[in-house]
Amino acid sequence: MNEQLMHLVGQRMLVGFPGTVIPDSLREVVRKYKVGNFILFSENVVDRAQARDLCDQLQKLSLEETGLPALIAADQEGGIVNRLPKDCAVAPTALAVAATQNPGNAYVAGKITGTELRALGINFDLAPVLDINSNPQNPVIGARSYGDTPEKVCEYALPMIHGLNDAGVFSCAKHFPGHGDTAVDSHLGLPRVDKSLEELEQCELVPFRAAARAGVSAVMTTHILFPQLDDSGVPATMSRPIITGILREKLGFEGLVTTDCMMMQAIATFYGTVKGCVAAANAGVDMMCISHDPVLAGEVCEALYKALENGDLDEGEFRASVGRIRKCKDQLAEMPEPAFELAGCEAFHNTINAMRAAGVTHMGAPVPALGDKPYFTGCYPFQPTLASSPVNRSLCFADWMCNQLGGTCLTTSIDPDDDEIAKSVSAAEGCSCIVLGTYNGHIKRGQMKLLKALAALGKPMVVAALRNPYDLAELPEGVCGLQAYEYNLSSLRNVANVLTGKLIPTGKLDLKLS
Repeated sequence: MNEQLMHLVGQRMLVGFPGTVIPDSLREVVRKYKVGNFILFSENVVDRAQARDLCDQLQKLSLEETGLPALIAADQEGGIVNRLPKDCAVAPTALAVAATQNPGNAYVAGKITGTELRALGINFDLAPVLDINSNPQNPVIGARSYGDTPEKVCEYALPMIHGLNDAGVFSCAKHFPGHGDTAVDSHLGLPRVDKSLEELEQCELVPFRAAARAGVSAVMTTHILFPQLDDSGVPATMSRPIITGILREKLGFEGLVTTDCMMMQAIATFYGTVKGCVAAANAGVDMMCISHDPVLAGEVCEALYKALENGDLDEGEFRASVGRIRKCKDQLAEMPEPAFELAGCEAFHNTINAMRAAGVTHMGAPVPALGDKPYFTGCYPFQPTLASSPVNRSLCFADWMCNQLGGTCLTTSIDPDDDEIAKSVSAAEGCSCIVLGTYNGHIKRGQMKLLKALAALGKPMVVAALRNPYDLAELPEGVCGLQAYEYNLSSLRNVANVLTGKLIPTGKLDLKLS
């Protein structure tokens, strides 16, 4: 085995692993295949101190085995996609930031996020999302997007990029050439967007072109079929006409290109992860991401090495990709390294909490008085997509609201059937005000049936949408709607403060709800 070629192969890998310590399987692939980049998820971090120690160990391992520092990545978008430990200040989700009507908040969110990441040793943020969420039935993007127009996405995504970069963290625009206009989650299936290049240039490609000009460090590809761009039957990640032809040549992007996780079903089921990675490299992608399996990453390294050795991959292009990766690593030494103590500091928490409160959006009827017998109902949080962070099953909207504000409560399933709906309606009959918490009810339609059944009682009613705002598209007349954007303790406090008059919602939603 040519060790020089294997050093090239290992630099093009971005590998994740299970657990909170470096497993032997990862150490082995780093030693054997010279893997030089890592990705962390919520399962890898416990608190700030452990995260910092883990990153230090990963850097030590990379330096010892490859001679180069590692890029350590995380999907730290904020809000509903969060990989930071609980003792950090987590920025609001993208749509909540846009609802504040202040693009400066996007910069602050990026600066705080980047500062916390770099303080913990993470130097590559796979954010922001540049997808335009033009399809309300999209199960995976939704509130992760800044809006449903190119203008809105550019207005907020570009300041986020600048904030991350100014904090000393590489930014990554995703998911090229656009995951917004689909109703299929590429974690679970193979989406298809049947748009022409001209149509994409008027919408989906606008933020990516702007980000390239604004100095975004990297672009992440998407596992979606675009048959009018490439009729060969492969998704964008594996398409040379899309990655090299459009992203590199047409948009002029010269930075780092990385795949989304190649273990997602859109690749693994339909093409195979290993073959898909070789095809992605041939398409012009610089870095292949294997998020959860070091052994599988080793198999990808073997395949890339053989393809390079056999001439199936162009060695000149291969070295150019490694050159882009090494350039990023060289730049790390010149970027600021914030003090560890800044991660999770009180000032960051206060700023983020104020920003999240500023995004709360009021729709429909005025906020009613709770009265002496309020009734709270709704489902537990759940993980609508594998991109989302693991949910906090100890936090329940109905129980928490009842404990804070009194009254009675009933927790439903995420898609209540007729029997559950009847029980909830019966429980509400003697109450003074109904407060329903929804969580992607526009997709889990039982929640919408529950909403309408409760509204039919004619009592004062509030619906708090705790993720995507499309739940409020069917708000009956006379019902108050509150858009909170996230199902976490901070957002529940904001809802409670609105209900008690402590917070006047000032957020504005520039989004077509139907």
